Amino acid sequence: MAMEKEHLVFFGLHRQPFADINVKQILPTDQRFAYATDLGAAYLITGEIGAGKSTAVRYLLSRLHPSEYKVIYVTATSGSILELYRLIMAQLGMAPSGISRAVMTTRIKNTVLELINGKKKSCVLVIDEASLLRLEVFAELHTLCQFEMDCKPYLPLVLVGQSNLIDQLMYPASMPLASRIVAKSHLTGADRDLIQTYLGHHLSIAGINRMLFEDDAVTAIAQGSAGIFRKANHLARGALVAAAMEKSKAVNADHVRIAASEIF
Repeated sequence: MAMEKEHLVFFGLHRQPFADINVKQILPTDQRFAYATDLGAAYLITGEIGAGKSTAVRYLLSRLHPSEYKVIYVTATSGSILELYRLIMAQLGMAPSGISRAVMTTRIKNTVLELINGKKKSCVLVIDEASLLRLEVFAELHTLCQFEMDCKPYLPLVLVGQSNLIDQLMYPASMPLASRIVAKSHLTGADRDLIQTYLGHHLSIAGINRMLFEDDAVTAIAQGSAGIFRKANHLARGALVAAAMEKSKAVNADHVRIAASEIF
């Protein structure tokens, strides 16, 4: 039996807990996204590394039916605006060509209009890791969302990034883009009660309908992770392994401390 599977058998888990889950199993999150997209405006999601931004985006986008929406999802880089346009064009199934901002912008807009008017699909542009974007990109990006003298809400925008994204949007050159933001969510560290709910939720997904973590273990995970879900996942999974190695049917704070010694 592989070492990494022993804790699954010991606890009777059906699958690896605290790992990637189906979008339908994600705990519900902020609903202001629908408000922003309905207006054709911009929605901002920020948070530190591991706070659950990508999971939140997955959940929000899952609410958009693929027969009604075309999601243009790109992961930002520190490259130029032309590089971002090429990424967007690739998501739209377009062959990137030339180096003219004006030509590329026009082609993207025409494709969006074709989707809206021809295929009766709404569009949403999602830029993940937006905190990597250059300031020059922030200064120009709003022009991509302007249709018919900026009176048609055809391309709502979702910006996702670390907390410094807010600082970047405060620069004067970024204000035309920032002015389009009508709703924002900042994902902070979860408190102890939410961590306990989160642990129980993931255990139930893995086939266990009882809490394996003692109160002191829940507290240790909440404190050791600072409420950051990614780190809480690592601590909880490692603590399960440590408990299984000791043949303990309950996970305590000592098991969490053992797990904490293995991660950054």
